[in-house]
Amino acid sequence: MMNFRLRLAVFFASAIICFCAAAQESPVKLSYKVNADKSVTFNFDKTDPGFYTVVLKFDQLTNAADPGNRKFETRGYSGNATTLTPTNKDQGIGFSSYSYSSIRGKLNPKYNAAFVYTLPAKNGARVRAVESSFVNATYFGNTTPEDWKVYRFSTKEEDTVTAIRKGVVVEVKDLYDSESVDGVAYTSKINDLIIEHADGTLASYRGLKKGSFAVKVGQTVYPGTTLGLNSKSNGGNSYGVSILLMYLKSADFENVRNKTMATTKSLYGFITPHFCTDGNADAILTSQQEYTASYLPEIIKKEFTKKELKQQVK
Repeated sequence: MMNFRLRLAVFFASAIICFCAAAQESPVKLSYKVNADKSVTFNFDKTDPGFYTVVLKFDQLTNAADPGNRKFETRGYSGNATTLTPTNKDQGIGFSSYSYSSIRGKLNPKYNAAFVYTLPAKNGARVRAVESSFVNATYFGNTTPEDWKVYRFSTKEEDTVTAIRKGVVVEVKDLYDSESVDGVAYTSKINDLIIEHADGTLASYRGLKKGSFAVKVGQTVYPGTTLGLNSKSNGGNSYGVSILLMYLKSADFENVRNKTMATTKSLYGFITPHFCTDGNADAILTSQQEYTASYLPEIIKKEFTKKELKQQVK
């Protein structure tokens, strides 16, 4: 019988690959215009409201107080990205061409490592938490990041998956039927939902059942909001969803370009989450243990706005 930890590793290869690939596919689209004062403004368009970090590079840039490349953040569906100002205001800015790379996330956000999340299950529901290995180390020989921490939350029967924290849905990938073939240890065909939190961290919920997604891109969710249903995968007997908490720690695209899967390093850092469980309001989970979800009001409402709190009272 295939090792259970190897089955779990399948959920994360595509996560790391996709996030790094975003730097090459450029989901952020840039365009520019020359202004009356000879400055050059770059505007962006994209398909979701989340943070992207963009690195913009120029060839043969002249008359601009710029080293030839600049790094900036975009958030929202469109807007102003950056503006080049001419050094000599009587002359225009020149460049033969420009290129850019983008990746999801706010670069090096300030976050609270001790933030307490709810379990991804209905209040009172019971789940088993199992730590997942790093797929690049398991399958491609890469070294597991020191901060790697991912849990798969499983149930005996199909059950609801809920949001663990308030945030905005920035990506929904609802494409694949659950894998059910024994002996399949690796697949990138996993449905994925990404939620961006107020502090710039990201939560990836991987393994949701096709067609069960209950939220859409741009929607604000809260602890306990139904996201969809968990699913079986890779011949397993239980239903589950895996959660990867991360933040963008580097936008060094040159470092990952032309690297192999065995040598590339993740541009993301990973977070060991604290969870509110029945009997422990601030727990770091132990692998292979069962936990009961507990919705304490102070955990659920701690990121609510005044308006949201008033709506709760009504």
